[in-house]
Amino acid sequence: AAAVAVAAAGAYALWARRSAAAADPVVADLNAKTVKGKFMDTFKVLVDEIEAGDKAAMPPNAVKWVREMVEYNVPGGKLNRGLAVVEGFRQLRRGVLKESELFRACALGWCIEWLQAFFLVADDIMDASITRRGQPCWYKVPKVEMKACNDCILLEAHIYKIIKTHFGSDPFYTELLELFHEVTWQTSSGQLLDLITESEQRDSGGGDLERYTYDVHRSIVVWKTAFYSFYLPVACAMMLAGITDKAAYKRAEDICIKMGEYFQVQDDYLDCYGDPEVIGKIGTDIEDSKCSWLVVTALTRADESQKALLQEHYGKSDPASVAKVKALYVELDVKGAFEAYEKKSYEEITALINAEKVLPHGLFLFLLNKIYKRSK
Repeated sequence: AAAVAVAAAGAYALWARRSAAAADPVVADLNAKTVKGKFMDTFKVLVDEIEAGDKAAMPPNAVKWVREMVEYNVPGGKLNRGLAVVEGFRQLRRGVLKESELFRACALGWCIEWLQAFFLVADDIMDASITRRGQPCWYKVPKVEMKACNDCILLEAHIYKIIKTHFGSDPFYTELLELFHEVTWQTSSGQLLDLITESEQRDSGGGDLERYTYDVHRSIVVWKTAFYSFYLPVACAMMLAGITDKAAYKRAEDICIKMGEYFQVQDDYLDCYGDPEVIGKIGTDIEDSKCSWLVVTALTRADESQKALLQEHYGKSDPASVAKVKALYVELDVKGAFEAYEKKSYEEITALINAEKVLPHGLFLFLLNKIYKRSK
């Protein structure tokens, strides 16, 4: 009888394991199209969860507002940051993911897209931007205006609701919260550097353009862009995969910071030379007197008369001044300088990746291949 009981227990355990596996199968064809489809399906689930919570606490008009606001601002971009979490996790798992694991990676990826939306809605207000992702900035929608300030707060709050719902019982829950809080602080600090550098230059009457240096530019872009656009997706994938080695995170950060710097220099270039129909926005760095890589490069190449022209026209919104700055960029071959910078940066980033002996190179190459020689 005892032998029969043991056999029965063993059979039941085998059946339970097979049933669990059947309920949570390995994703058979984990190609880019499959991942993108699963990613978008996950967004719908997350929005429904947020709406369900709102319905329990708010009247219908507020529930409708939040859903419309989220659908307008969160999913419209290239989604590279969110998809990088999924791809990074896939690389760390050597290409084998169960359905539940893929969903969790997608959910965590969407947390970064929510963070991106929070930053962009606020950034557009601060920069008085006109369009974003091929449509009017959220605050430019007539019924929205400055209500967008509160919507920024809601977007950030959603991140922590999603994390608590789907990762609250994980051993890395506290570390994940700290990661998002730290990156939010880093990014907002970078935005502050950008804003005060711009305003101080404006307050000087345009006569202090020499404060714009490569060091100042790098400090802005590393803090404003590199941490949340590159390190955050990679660190999220590493946490999901159970990596706890602090040295591995530091090596990943070094690679990601270099990629982030290159990405923002591209952004500066596209602000001036990109097609608004392609990049989804109208560039305003010249009018806004931004500490752009282009103006820093122009200053390093300009003679005294050319510097005087920049001092006179940079930061002015009239079309004639903008045209004169762009003409000077052509005269100084700023475009050629960018092409040389891009080539050198790609070689340096590739060398850093190739030197990594523990983490899979695909963890970083997915991001690098997405941004190299991009047009938007």
